[in-house]
Amino acid sequence: MSDPFYQPVSGFDLPRFAGVPTFMRLPHVGLDDPKIADVQIGLIGAPWDTGTTNRPGPRHGPRQLRDLSTMIRAENGATGVRPFEMVNCADIGDVAPNPADVQDSLRRFTEFYKKVKAKGVVPLTGGGDHLCSLPILRGLASDAPVGMIHFDSHTDLFHSYFDGCMYTHGTPFRRAVEEGLLDPKRVVQIGIRGTTYDREDRDFADSVGIHVIPIEEFFKRGLEDVMAEAREIVGDKPTYISYDIDFVDPAFAPGTGTPEVGGPNSFQALQVVRELEGVNIIGADLVEVSPPFDASGGTAWLGVSIMFELLCVMAGSLTR
Repeated sequence: MSDPFYQPVSGFDLPRFAGVPTFMRLPHVGLDDPKIADVQIGLIGAPWDTGTTNRPGPRHGPRQLRDLSTMIRAENGATGVRPFEMVNCADIGDVAPNPADVQDSLRRFTEFYKKVKAKGVVPLTGGGDHLCSLPILRGLASDAPVGMIHFDSHTDLFHSYFDGCMYTHGTPFRRAVEEGLLDPKRVVQIGIRGTTYDREDRDFADSVGIHVIPIEEFFKRGLEDVMAEAREIVGDKPTYISYDIDFVDPAFAPGTGTPEVGGPNSFQALQVVRELEGVNIIGADLVEVSPPFDASGGTAWLGVSIMFELLCVMAGSLTR
């Protein structure tokens, strides 16, 4: 049972449009606050998009995600899970990037997540572009490689962009495999689709044993069957979850930089996370929400709803 301090503010006590917006109306506890010792799951903002190669904007994602998250309530209406009563959760703030220097930002993120791990906090991150996942993994998986279930329309396994640029939102998991952060045989990528330049990324996946499930296979086999295989691939060992909002069809999530048509709907976007029940989750992220392309906030609302589903399965992972 969680400490009452870590309960979110109720809409019955303060209207949801009032007060300082933290993730899911949780208390803010900084990494240097003594109370951090009691936090089990920390919600973190990663306001950085210097890895973006097309439409920028995800640096503004965490702020909009926080604002829309004031509509999250105490109980999961589908599963009955009440995560805030199971574990101590807090908003532990934003990682501070250097918007003018990719390498300095990567170092800042890595050090932040190393500190998160040292404090015994399991991170749930709202991004930010997908390059954010690389330094998160550097912070969490420096001791041993981990598995990963990755929802996306792109593999993010490319070698480089623009004649040798090695660090973009299209390269994080290539680097993570090369650096020994991911065990490729325990990595599954779900929802891959769209036009391509070539098969370089897929050839790399085949060469190291990453399992790629294209969207056509996802729909042909069915969600439950695909997710059962994903759970089998990662097994019971430590696993990271990375969720790019462009996994979802842009009809339901237009606010993203590199949308691809033909994806899952918003219900399926939530359902795949519910199928993670039983996975040994050491951290998760929801990335690539870009407010300039959906000022109404609909994409961010779906994003934080996915984050709540992730929180529910993460709470279950910690309390099993």
